[in-house]
Amino acid sequence: MKIFTWWEGATIGTSLFSAMKGSKVGEDHMGNIYYEGGKDVHGNPRRWVIYNGPNDASRVPAEWHGWLHGSLEGPPESHLPPPRIWEKDYIPNQTGTAQAYRPRGAIESGGQRAMATGDYEAWTPDA
Repeated sequence: MKIFTWWEGATIGTSLFSAMKGSKVGEDHMGNIYYEGGKDVHGNPRRWVIYNGPNDASRVPAEWHGWLHGSLEGPPESHLPPPRIWEKDYIPNQTGTAQAYRPRGAIESGGQRAMATGDYEAWTPDA
């Protein structure tokens, strides 16, 4: 199944390509592995991530996101200040789950939408 299911993590082909064509730069606290190798059409280094688990871009920490997009030259550990007390821990993307945000009145949460107030005037072709 690993040969075809790219959404469940790296396929065998991706893993082999990364091992042969790229050099490992680092690993984050979630176990994602980051690679660099070759140049793109603009001469910038190609960078990619092999996820430890489902492929979900929200699983890339902010510091590694900056590295992937070329904002940092070297691995993020060498460029980051110490963590701040107000920084929150990672929460996976909740879209499509029971924990997803649903505003007041959302159909999925069984709510009723509020009626339009007096500041709304429907468009008519006569106006």
